[in-house]
Amino acid sequence: MRISYRPIIGDELKMDDMGNKLENESHIYNRNVLLISFSAFFADMGYQLVIAGLPYFLVVVLGAPVIIFGLAEALNYGIGSIFAYFGGRLADRYGYKKISVLGNAFIPILSFTGFAVVPLEAVGTFATGWWMRNLRSPARRSLFAKSVSDENRSRSFGLLHGLDVGGGLVATVLLMVMLFYHYEFKFIFLVTVVPLVISTLLVLMTKDRKRSPKTADNKDGKGRRIAFGSVLFATALFGFSFYSMGFPILTVSEYTNSPILGVGTYTIFLAVSSMTGFALSRVIIRNEMKILGFLGYILAGIGSLGYVLSIIYSVGLPGFYVSSAVIAVAVGFIETFEPTIITVLAASSSIGGGMGKLSSARSIGLFSGNLLMGGLYTFGAQYSYIYAVVVSVLAGGIILYAGRNYMSFKKPQAQ
Repeated sequence: MRISYRPIIGDELKMDDMGNKLENESHIYNRNVLLISFSAFFADMGYQLVIAGLPYFLVVVLGAPVIIFGLAEALNYGIGSIFAYFGGRLADRYGYKKISVLGNAFIPILSFTGFAVVPLEAVGTFATGWWMRNLRSPARRSLFAKSVSDENRSRSFGLLHGLDVGGGLVATVLLMVMLFYHYEFKFIFLVTVVPLVISTLLVLMTKDRKRSPKTADNKDGKGRRIAFGSVLFATALFGFSFYSMGFPILTVSEYTNSPILGVGTYTIFLAVSSMTGFALSRVIIRNEMKILGFLGYILAGIGSLGYVLSIIYSVGLPGFYVSSAVIAVAVGFIETFEPTIITVLAASSSIGGGMGKLSSARSIGLFSGNLLMGGLYTFGAQYSYIYAVVVSVLAGGIILYAGRNYMSFKKPQAQ
């Protein structure tokens, strides 16, 4: 494993495998990178506010049992996996930008969740907007990946993640302020339309990238496919353990009797994860698979273990917040290196499909994971987090085993 610091300077031009001009890639701040990154910032400012408020709105305001929240999250990710898969396929066929704009334009549907008067109505409204987000995610990731050089791709995804969850951080602060002043949820959720529309306009300003023609497998095609399948399996398995952050929000809200402190859990999570992304944009890491296994999946399991110990030994709010920060660091590595690895292992002609399979695999895992988390939570919060620990560590072991030959699939990079 090699990690090297690379100053963000330089202005040479590079071309990708289809002759797309990659402008000023040595410093990663080209037009598409900035537009997509800030589009992600405003998108998260919108829907992350609704995500953070949904568990309290659903369970406390509308009176739904916690298992219904688990079912709602499972529905979001379960059907969302189908949207993600076909979103990737459509992107390869019709263009990354078109599908990115199409999906992003319909995300504001979830902004009307606060008008629901029964839990089923709230779940359906939110899910519809969330599925549109799943539809556009593979296309947006593919457009982003095609806009940067191989050498700088992981750094660019770090920048994307930093701004992405940075928008979520702003959202949670806004939510806490509006909860403090007792605004109604219909107003709180509705204001998210504004940043979501801005997000779509920024994607609309990007330049599309050509899709690569289909090519025959090279001599390492079989090994590449095995590694690709292993990554998807490990991603799905990790999804079984990576519960919605709504569960920690509920846990802290219940233990402190304060919804504001509960949302604070998510604020810390997003702040630390954002800083992790920005930090990763400053370094070049050669073996992303090894880092993903240790500092991604396994570290996330350690963070969940922190929740278990905080509950059993009554550590209180500091224990919950520190555990959330540990999980946040892990997610920063995961969100940076998973898409980077997919661009290495997937064929150039099907990066959109590869990103779609990545999102779909995670969603399938999250579908089952949130169902199990919701069920175990009814017997005791600690049992749900113990389950998360075991599965996270197992997923980390699989990714480390699958990545033994990962470096042989990477193109030689300039030193």
